[in-house]
Amino acid sequence: MLRAGHAIGRMIAAARLAALVQLTAISPPVSALADKPSSAPVTHGLALYGEPALPKDFAHFPYANPDAPKGGALRLGRRGGFESLNPFNARFGVAPQHIVDNVLQSLMTRSQDEPYSLYPLIAQSVEIDDGRERVTFRLDPRARFSDKTPIVASDVLFSFELLKSKGRPNHRVTFASVTSAVALDDHTVRFDLTGVKDREAPLILAAMPVLSKKATNVERFDELDMTIPLGSGPYVISESKAGSRLVLRRDPDYWARDIPSQRGLYNFDEIAVDYYRDGAALFEALKAGLIDYGEETSAARWSTGYDFPAVRSGAVVKEALRPGRPTGMEGFVFNLRKAVFRDVRLREAIAMMYDFEWINANFYGGLYTRTESYFGESDYASTGRPASAAERGFLANFPGVVRDDILEGRWRPVQHDGSGRDRAVAKRAQTLLADAGYVLIDGRLQKDGAPIIFEIMIRDRDEERLALNFAAALKRIGIEANPRLYDEVQYQRRRQRFEYDMMIGQWVAYAVPGQEQLNRWSTESLNRKNSFNLAGAASPALDAALDNLLASRTKADSIWAARALDRVLLSGFYFVPLQHANAIWCAHRAAIRHPAHTPLFPMIPFGLTLESWWSEKARLQ
Repeated sequence: MLRAGHAIGRMIAAARLAALVQLTAISPPVSALADKPSSAPVTHGLALYGEPALPKDFAHFPYANPDAPKGGALRLGRRGGFESLNPFNARFGVAPQHIVDNVLQSLMTRSQDEPYSLYPLIAQSVEIDDGRERVTFRLDPRARFSDKTPIVASDVLFSFELLKSKGRPNHRVTFASVTSAVALDDHTVRFDLTGVKDREAPLILAAMPVLSKKATNVERFDELDMTIPLGSGPYVISESKAGSRLVLRRDPDYWARDIPSQRGLYNFDEIAVDYYRDGAALFEALKAGLIDYGEETSAARWSTGYDFPAVRSGAVVKEALRPGRPTGMEGFVFNLRKAVFRDVRLREAIAMMYDFEWINANFYGGLYTRTESYFGESDYASTGRPASAAERGFLANFPGVVRDDILEGRWRPVQHDGSGRDRAVAKRAQTLLADAGYVLIDGRLQKDGAPIIFEIMIRDRDEERLALNFAAALKRIGIEANPRLYDEVQYQRRRQRFEYDMMIGQWVAYAVPGQEQLNRWSTESLNRKNSFNLAGAASPALDAALDNLLASRTKADSIWAARALDRVLLSGFYFVPLQHANAIWCAHRAAIRHPAHTPLFPMIPFGLTLESWWSEKARLQ
């Protein structure tokens, strides 16, 4: 997700990387680090703080069913499309997210039942010292790619160098800070992290996907490429049609099918993913029996639409599942790269006009809760909590950056009276604007003779309805906001290039805030194409808060550091916070089952291919 370079620059970079890979193949790197005997303990897992919850001899993850039958097919639907089969292309293009974990797997795998712990997969054990400055992975000698070739240390080093040069931002940032990466033998790789002040760095290395050195095309890695990748996961790609269809077939010879972290998972013989225009089209596909599972993002459809015959007969099951993950943030994003939004007082006044109370009652049947924090419903949220002494000490370095009401935990998004035309709120917004030098002339808000006009980029009818309501509210204070609908490909390309004034953005919250925050708020990510710094946020306070968060050595430190970051973000009014559901709304065919144990911290939310689910029909085969 990085800025595209010139063609010559790309050729030089590719040549350098190819030369490096060739040199590594001829003469594996050796350093003084490799000669030093390791005194670090050997362990079966890594945790960000403390120890992994599961013992070395664990049988399976708590949310997996080791007795689940293998077989059957799963038909899924996704919104949008794809242009590439490389999910790590940092420059441009959209790839199916289903490839990660299912086709391409990593050194270690994350438990969805713990905040941030990883367990053996390609690496069967890990050594790490107390200072987290040296981490050594010992590969499982049984590990194989799907073509039966063994996974060895040279594949790991190749993947490391390739992703450091051309990978995702989290790979590039963390891997660039690694002092050295050496192969001690064919099944042992050691990374030196001396001086790296990021407790998460060893876990990012552990989560590194391992690519085949033999089969990966280095020169085309950051281009649009529909070449089927060679992976080591439980599935291989059996069919792909750009933009419309992806089919995964379970590999009967999957090498890791019986190791504890994989036991009871990946139960379907085939997973077919078809792509649809928007959420409404996905819902119609579920009703028509074209897909087996759907997650609902529209409260209106959830409250009134699921009374179709298949639900009434029991052929389709409607469920609200409740994990324990934070809520994250969704809202109208101000693109501060646009001059119109540079004044924080304008952004605050615009945010005041979002009438959640009326919208929730009239659009969503009262099913939503207002979002108030970037780390909502977790210990990391600052709202409702006065700043601790540690927070105040840190924020004192940036006087005036955090408002008093946010520092004291008193701030909340403005509450409306539910009428849809709260005059008191509009008056407050107008007073704030007047104090900031904005004037209302013939019903149009202006500053220095320039009217306040901007476009809201949207991608489906649900967003359009919300944006039209918001635009009507803004018109009452003289602001002209124009919603404009784009198709999915246009939308994604404009998002990647920051070619929008305002859009509806969403950040998934991880159980523990960490490296992903750099790609959202750091100055370094500001102008990097395809970053998730949608707001164009950049400030010394944000950069310092991010560094402070990543340097946390304990969970207690990470909590106050995240709250300090939350307060800086809330004070910047980069978002108009929207709302969230307190459950995952889903519907699925009755034959598609899941374990009774819902993972506490599901990623999206059960993995994109429901890896812990199964088909009861498979028992009859």
